[in-house]
Amino acid sequence: MSTEDPNRFSVSEREGLFKAIRERRDVRSEFLADPIAPDVLVRLLRAAHHAPSVGLMQPWDFILIDDVELRRSVKAIFDDENEKAARNYQNDRGADYRRLKLEGILESPINLCVTCDRSRGGPHVLGRNSIFDTDIFSVCLGIQNLWLTARAEGLGVGWVSILDQTRLATALDLPDEVYPVAYLCIGYVSEFRDRPELEAKGWRRRLPLGDLVHANGWGRKPTDPSIAAAIEESGPLSTSASKGRVSG
Repeated sequence: MSTEDPNRFSVSEREGLFKAIRERRDVRSEFLADPIAPDVLVRLLRAAHHAPSVGLMQPWDFILIDDVELRRSVKAIFDDENEKAARNYQNDRGADYRRLKLEGILESPINLCVTCDRSRGGPHVLGRNSIFDTDIFSVCLGIQNLWLTARAEGLGVGWVSILDQTRLATALDLPDEVYPVAYLCIGYVSEFRDRPELEAKGWRRRLPLGDLVHANGWGRKPTDPSIAAAIEESGPLSTSASKGRVSG
């Protein structure tokens, strides 16, 4: 593609986007107490609200949580669920799990619950007839928008997934039709790690892209040799790939 294509971002613009994707982290233990300016926080929310949604249903709502007692209640839910999760792992793996820091509920200056109103748009939302859960998928797109914007603003985000959703919904007084998709901890951080924390601590590693790409059905590799070669050569996401390609 020509570099003069008016629909294509400039090299510097693309590199900024790729940097945000590349350096986004799930933050748990590096939060600072510094407050987030209102205009910065609103930019995060606007970015989330600009996400696409099936049928333009926009099923998301955003609950800002700075009340300390409410956060302690959520932390108690986490502690109960985390203890249950720890029992899934035995011996050294169990010890490794218990050493992991998996939330920043009390340390981060603001918590945010992103919800999904499963009734929004009425009973027949365009594009949702076959796959009902596209409302939740849409909310996840908004969360990713928020997360990348946070990284560009120098803010860390941690998704606390070890929560009982029914107890969380009760704590937040959610209506029956509203589901809490993500409980996020947001704040400035002391550092952004070079690698995801679970990878750095040996819990999991990033899988090779070549193992995950199929063509024309499961288990068949791309027949185009240039695609196959580019996948094998791919490194960190960057504009520096040869011939204008973006590496994986």
